[in-house]
Order: sequence, then C-alpha cells, then structure tokens
Amino acid sequence: MAGAEGHAGRQSELEPVVSLVDVLEEDEELENEACAVLGGSDSEKCSYSQGSVKRQALYACSTCTPEGEEPAGICLACSYECHGSHKLFELYTKRNFRCDCGNSKFKNLECKLFPDKAKINSGNKYNDNFFGLYCICKRPYPDPIPDEMIQCVVCEDWFHGRHLGAIPPESGDFQEMVCQACMKRCSFLWAYAAQLAVTKVSAEDDGLVLNVDGIGDQEVIKPENGDHQDSTLKEDIPEHGKDAVKEVKAEQTSEPCTSSSSASDPQTVFKNQHLNTESQSGCKLQDLKAKQFVKKDTATYWPLNWRSKLCTCPDCMKMYGDLDVLFLTDEYDTVLAYENKGKVDQAADRRDPLMDTLNSMNRVQQVELICEYNDLKSELKDYLKRFADEGTVVKREDIQQFFEEFQSKKRRRVDGMQYYCS
Repeated sequence: MAGAEGHAGRQSELEPVVSLVDVLEEDEELENEACAVLGGSDSEKCSYSQGSVKRQALYACSTCTPEGEEPAGICLACSYECHGSHKLFELYTKRNFRCDCGNSKFKNLECKLFPDKAKINSGNKYNDNFFGLYCICKRPYPDPIPDEMIQCVVCEDWFHGRHLGAIPPESGDFQEMVCQACMKRCSFLWAYAAQLAVTKVSAEDDGLVLNVDGIGDQEVIKPENGDHQDSTLKEDIPEHGKDAVKEVKAEQTSEPCTSSSSASDPQTVFKNQHLNTESQSGCKLQDLKAKQFVKKDTATYWPLNWRSKLCTCPDCMKMYGDLDVLFLTDEYDTVLAYENKGKVDQAADRRDPLMDTLNSMNRVQQVELICEYNDLKSELKDYLKRFADEGTVVKREDIQQFFEEFQSKKRRRVDGMQYYCS
C-alpha cells in the first residue's frame, strides 16, 4: 500500500500542475482571440447583402469545393448554418470579399440564409489557402514541422517564418509583414523600408543598394574600358518620375560603382543621378528615393501605423491603384482595426448573466439571491484557502465535494426555518 502511495506521489510530481488562475487566464485569452477574429463578423446573417465586405472572417468548404474544383469562400454565418457538418478550412480574415455560399461553384448546395445570389462574385480573389495550402511550400496547416506562420498584408497568404528570406524579429515587435513576392511587385516599398521597417534594411546589408531620385532604377555597371553604361529597370514609380528618366539618360556620369565589377554579382549596386524634382513635386516617395537604400529578396516587417507614412500625392495614389494596393492607405483595412472593432462590438453585446437574472426578479428575490451569492463566495474562498495554506492541488473531486456540502448546509438552513402567521 505504501508502495502504491509512493508511486502515486511520484506520478503527481511528474504531472504538470495548472492553477485555477492559469485556466481562467487561458480561457480569457482564447475568448479574446475568438472575439478578435469573429467579433467583427455576423454569426447569424449571411454577409452577401453587404456586397464586398471590407474585412471579414472567411472559410472554405473542402466538402463542397474540394481541390480540383473552383475555389470558393463562405462567411461566418454560412459556415454555421449551411456547412456545420462539413470539413472547413479557416482562412482567418480576407479583405473585399463577398460570400460565395450556394452560388454556381456549389453544385449541390443552396444557401439557407441568402439563396438569391449571383452565379459568381467576379471581384473576389482566391489563392491556395482556399484548398488548405499555405506558403511558398504549399503545405497544409497545421504543419507537422513547428514554425510560426505570418500573413502577408498585401497578398494575404500565410507563410512559415523560415520561408520569408528574413527571420522575423525575435521580439515579435512588428504589426504587419509584406512577403518576398509582394515586395518585388510593390518595389516602391523598399524606399520606405529603409526608414520605417522594424528590421532596418541598410546599405551595409547584403542586397541591392539603390539610390533612386523619383526615377526608374538605373543599373550602373563598370565595363572593362572604364566607361559606365546604364540600363533603366522597371520600377513602380509615379508618372513624374518616369519623365525624369529621359533627363538622366542625357546626363550620364562616371560615378564609380561600389559593387563588384561582375554584372552577375548578387550585390549589384544601383545608382541614379540626383534630381532636384522631389521638393517641387511634394512627394514623400521621391524624397526617400533620393537617398541610398537596399533592395533584397526578402520579406519585410513593419511597425504599427507605418501605412500612415505612405505618400498620398495624386501620382502615388495612381500608382497604388495600378498595383491594386490602394488599401494600404486605408487605416481601417488593417487586421488590427478589424480586431479592435470586434472587441468593441463584443463588449457592447456582452451582458452579465447575474445582472440579467436580478433584473427579472422582485426586490425580495433580489435580496435573497445576493445573500446566497455572498455566502457562496465567502465559503468557497475559505475552502480554497485551506488548499493554498497546505500547498496542495485542488482536484475535480474537491470542488464536487465543496458544492455537495454547500447544498447540504443550504437544505438544513431551509428546513430549520420557523414560519409565523399573524
């Protein structure tokens, strides 16, 4: 018997001890996360009637639209009402999306909440996430290989930290990430990255050193004869920058190249002639492009409110439109803004069940309930204090025993009451 007790004691030592406070804190954290993701979306009404919703929680149904079929996304309400027993992929949130549930992509399903839908939603954008595949490696989530997954703010795909070309900041102190492919497509962001990115990209880093003055990148290569030749690279620049390219070609200089003379060297250095056009244009981007900065084949990590620093001059706004990234200038497009809205909405809807119960009672009943509540709180506090003083773990059976004893005391009090009639 003593041996069995010793074995049980050793087992107890090996088992992790979780306090009630830990459990409550974990539950609160999970609830807050759920509120953040789902709080901004309606769980009862299909979002189709709202058109392309700025941001909402989305799901893809593997049962209705498996791989090989056309991709489709469904709103939160439809995931509950129309696809409750189906295999779903949680897509977190997506921007500017209209619910597909029951449209032509669903061959054998009609939406129960909003059946009168168009055949397709031409404005929706899809990627491999809608088939449960993520990152450049096209692996499912959760991945057997543990790694943090981060969503790109531009393409909204999810990426493993190991596949971003740049390790995420150890502190985790960044708000948004732009993946490698999107940095290539929106290469104007490199000018901002030198000043705004959480992990500063400097000219001392390995990469492509740039000096862009509101014109297209101009590669300066030092040939064997010592002359310099340039080749203007295509860059996402405003129109007034493109006009300046012609000026530069007419004003070639012999400024030495700071990279290797080999044109195939990965650290090719780019240099452009300085043009005093940025002050006249009033364009932040042109001011930044007049300074040296680095262009690399990596993702970038950005702090809170970095989008507010982007230039919004007419030429830059046109560029954003051409690149289909106008949303970068919208402060309400961010996931953080969506999550905050969800938390506020949930807080407004969240009601105290005790107060609801009290409001449904008359005054005598209210007093009795409050007395019962105070008795329960006081006795539970004294009961748990014994465990704290002894340093022992509270088990399920201990809590059950407490409530059985509490109910027994309550019955004895009621049975012992004397009633008098006048």
